[in-house]
Amino acid sequence: MATYARGKKWADAGKDIQEVWNSRTPPEDRKFELVADFQMTGDQPAAVARLVEGLENGVTRQTMLGVTGSGKTFTMANIVQQVQRPTLVMAHNKTLAAQLASEFKEFFPHNAVEYFVSYYDYYQPEAYVPQSDTYIEKDSSVNEELDKLRLSTTTSLLTRRDVLIVASVSCIYGLGDPNDYFKLVAKIKVGETRNRSQLVRQLVDMQYERNDMDLARAKFRIRGDTLELVPAYEEAAVRIQFFGDEVERIVQVDPLTGEVLADLAEVSIYPANHFVTSKEKMELAVVGIREELEWRLKELKDAGKILEAARLESRTHYDLEMLEETGFCSGVENYSRHLSQRPPGSAPWTLLDYFPDDYLMFVDESHMTLPQVRGMYRGDISRKTTLVDFGFRLPSALDNRPLNFEEYEEHINQVVYVSATPGPYELQHSSAVVEQVIRPTGLLDPTLEVKPTEGQIDDLLQQIKERVERAERILVTTLTKRMAEELADYLSEMGIRNTYLHSDIQTLDRIEILRDLRMGVYDVIVGINLLREGLDLPEVSLVAILDADKEGYLRSATSMVQTIGRAARHSNGHVIMYADRITDSMRQAIDETDRRRTIQAAHNKQHGIEPKSIQKEVHDITEGIKAIAESRTRYDVARKELSRT
Repeated sequence: MATYARGKKWADAGKDIQEVWNSRTPPEDRKFELVADFQMTGDQPAAVARLVEGLENGVTRQTMLGVTGSGKTFTMANIVQQVQRPTLVMAHNKTLAAQLASEFKEFFPHNAVEYFVSYYDYYQPEAYVPQSDTYIEKDSSVNEELDKLRLSTTTSLLTRRDVLIVASVSCIYGLGDPNDYFKLVAKIKVGETRNRSQLVRQLVDMQYERNDMDLARAKFRIRGDTLELVPAYEEAAVRIQFFGDEVERIVQVDPLTGEVLADLAEVSIYPANHFVTSKEKMELAVVGIREELEWRLKELKDAGKILEAARLESRTHYDLEMLEETGFCSGVENYSRHLSQRPPGSAPWTLLDYFPDDYLMFVDESHMTLPQVRGMYRGDISRKTTLVDFGFRLPSALDNRPLNFEEYEEHINQVVYVSATPGPYELQHSSAVVEQVIRPTGLLDPTLEVKPTEGQIDDLLQQIKERVERAERILVTTLTKRMAEELADYLSEMGIRNTYLHSDIQTLDRIEILRDLRMGVYDVIVGINLLREGLDLPEVSLVAILDADKEGYLRSATSMVQTIGRAARHSNGHVIMYADRITDSMRQAIDETDRRRTIQAAHNKQHGIEPKSIQKEVHDITEGIKAIAESRTRYDVARKELSRT
């Protein structure tokens, strides 16, 4: 990753990120330690060797074309084990990111595996619709658990190098200046002289809240000569005992029972929010906002936009008063450029800036993730431009945005694109494309069958009943949410245990539904576009694609190859395409599947391998995510011990 000397309006406003990295306390010297009950087989050893060779030779971009079920996650884990660098794994949705985080945690139980996604359960962005003169205020609901995991991510990046972060495209959104975040860390040692009142003020600046009654996450309390707090990124509390101004003892405690879990020689407390800033920067920001408001009001009035000017003046003056009095205001992120003292048009600080220069990036399901990275900036700038034009926001609000694609590329040090169907961008920009077609279990790509659409529901029902009798699972893909819901209702009337899955269902509910399918709570899931990339469902033996001949995004060759792959983890894997004609996309998907089956069958015959279905334990991914944040503290161990008694 290139080192970014971000231009500063004031010379002393901050150091370059890498200088801070070099000047801070060196991270703990821990190594990635891969733990697995199996060894690499099939194409995995060759793929790892070629990709590692490229990384060691300084190759910037490579692609791993790995078929579904070929063990791409295990291949990535082996690469991480060999190169021993901080690693970012990007996924295109929360569900896939959760699954990857859970799997990597199993491979690296002794290392820092983190989960970084948007912390919103619900998010309605601020918007204005000129056609109907409708202003939509920002509305959101923050998930405290996901917020804790995000803070845990940056804490790990500060303290160690054996860090593997699984992130959604949320990692390209603004995160606050890492220089400010680093500088506000409170380091406390036993035996040192420390003014308690100054420490309390520092904690408040770090956005910890004093609450002497309820000791909870991101809160602290004072009792006599004892200060207790719960770091925003951990489960365990920290108790600091003073004797006058001397730090007499530091212990880690269970916040519920008060039980002492460990004695500590020192402790570092990290900010409770990524968007922290110093008082000096806040004062400079207020000056900058006033200056921008002055020239923007003149610009609007000169253009005859009196209503827009009055609206902007009223809103901005209110925000300025809130910032001066409380250090916060509604929509404070729209002033992030001023608060972090960035020049106009500059890239925002993101999670990528918290990594050291030599970090490694994997882009999982790159054919889906990269288009998302491109689209985030374009959608954001369109919405905010309207807000600026009509006097709801200052022009600097346009700099509160995700990275554009060019900025994202500049942040890349070395990357491996991972996909069963890499897109044109990956293939054109990669110095090497490494195929991983052979599955460790000897499984072949599923067999394919095309059936007419007439009577497709009756035929589908019969196919489902046959699989249910064998305790196998089924996925059905439709083109619309309405069709998914109606088909799910019909199957329920026919006595089939099923549910539907689409974008209206919240993230954690989606994860629970997929787990319930594996556990046998459901036999069938009916979905649209959520049954494609990366979902690990070994019990699924049948995938039915309704209206396969309807050309479009959901029935493109890439989409169908990915959908076909959902049945590739079962020895009886079979795919039925219901269509009245074979489209070009269908033909490409069928030909690619046949090509892979030929290679796989030849390998099995040569080595005498009998295909076997993937056997994989069913884990509650949501519990796995929580364990990621808790696993580095003794509190998690203590809690498990308590649950056994």
